[in-house]
Parts: sequence; C-alpha cells; structure tokens
Amino acid sequence: MLHDLLILYTLFFRMGAVTFGGGYAMLPILRREIIQNHKWMDEETIMDYYALSQGLPGIIAINVSVFIGYKQRKIPGAVAAALGMVSPCIIIISIIAFFLSSFQDNPYVQHALAGISVCVAALILDAVISMWKKGVKDVFGIVVCLAMLALNTFTDLSPILLVITCALLGIGAKMIQGKTGKEEKK
Repeated sequence: MLHDLLILYTLFFRMGAVTFGGGYAMLPILRREIIQNHKWMDEETIMDYYALSQGLPGIIAINVSVFIGYKQRKIPGAVAAALGMVSPCIIIISIIAFFLSSFQDNPYVQHALAGISVCVAALILDAVISMWKKGVKDVFGIVVCLAMLALNTFTDLSPILLVITCALLGIGAKMIQGKTGKEEKK
C-alpha cells in the first residue's frame, strides 16, 4: 500500500514538475504514463476525468490527479496524487520568490520562458486534437463545439455557463437519442 502511494506521488510529482500551462499541457504525459506505461485505465476514462474536472472548481491538473489517485487507492491515493502534483509548484515558486529580484530581468530567463510558452502551446494543441477525436463524434458535437467556441470568443459569457450549457445539451441529446432508439425498436 505505501509502495503504491509512493508510486502515485512520484508519478504526479514528475508530471507536476514539467506541466507548464495547466492541465491540458499534461495530457500527453498523462496518456503515456497512466495509459501506456502503467495501464491503470483507458483513454476514455482519462477524457471523462478531464471533462468532469472542467466543470469543477479548482485546477484541472489537480482535479484529474485526485480522480486518478482515488481510482487507484481511494482517499490515500487521491491525497498522494494531489500532493505529488502540487509539490513541484510549491518548490519552484518558493525558489523563484527567493531569487525573483535577481533574475526577473535576466535575458536567459526571459528566453527560457518564451521557449516554454511555445512548448506549452504545442502540448495544449495536442490535448485539443485528442479531446476533439474522443469528444466530437457526430454533427451534433461539431455544431455544439463550434457554437461554444464562437460564444467563448465573441461574447463575455462565463465559461462556467458554457460548460453547464454543454452538459445540459449532452443530457438532452442523450435523452432524445434514447427515446428515438426505443421508438425504432417498436
């Protein structure tokens, strides 16, 4: 049990140490570690955790780590995974805060951060493509996705409202699909 918790902690510590740009940027790493290397769950489960984490308060990366940790070892696993995810941030922020004034104007630091930004954009694009493949399965999904993109881009509507709207649309579509399927069987 302790060995499993240590594995969860170190796995998420490593991910937290290189996950610049938030939860979406960690998706390729998560896919490799959780699905391919450890074979703890499938991609659909990971995408479900991401979808659920978007609708919950808090940081997506931490929410997803809690779900995975809980699935592996219940509450101790959730705590180990969450601590693993946040530990690198605490360490890095503490170091940066200590030395901030001496290197914030350093051109090497500025160039390094610019390079990291490019990498984060690529990782987020990979996550978007992966989520598109798993989540957008029909014309309804394409229409909803494009409508939400337009609403998010061109209005000041709250993203929370958009997520809730999409959840309700998904429930409604499933209910209609269920009724249509029952009528066809008759």
